[in-house]
Amino acid sequence: MNDITFNCRQLLDLMQAGTLEPEVAFLNASLIPDVFPVLAAAYKAYISKSRDSLTTRTLHSELVYNYSGSKHISESLKRCGISDSTNYILVARFDASADEHYKISAPELGISSISDAITCRIAARDAL
Repeated sequence: MNDITFNCRQLLDLMQAGTLEPEVAFLNASLIPDVFPVLAAAYKAYISKSRDSLTTRTLHSELVYNYSGSKHISESLKRCGISDSTNYILVARFDASADEHYKISAPELGISSISDAITCRIAARDAL
């Protein structure tokens, strides 16, 4: 048994027991052609969570469910999540705070939106 397979089995066991810290989503990275579909699935999961309408039990499993495109939860998690035979893993975590990450101050948020503040930082990065 190679190390990757052994680690996937351990991760699956921890996930299924609900003891994985911090909580994350594991996706089979070989099924991901680009980051944009993952971001779209994450956004949809986040909106569902904010409306208290998750289809799955957790925000992180909702991301995997949304990415799969299937309406069957167990099939989605099997198809797009990790398994014993997974060779490449993408790990996603909902815990980042945009205002902390970008160091956005309260006075700045008083005159613009968080989206505007982040966009300005991205645009100004090359100019500075």
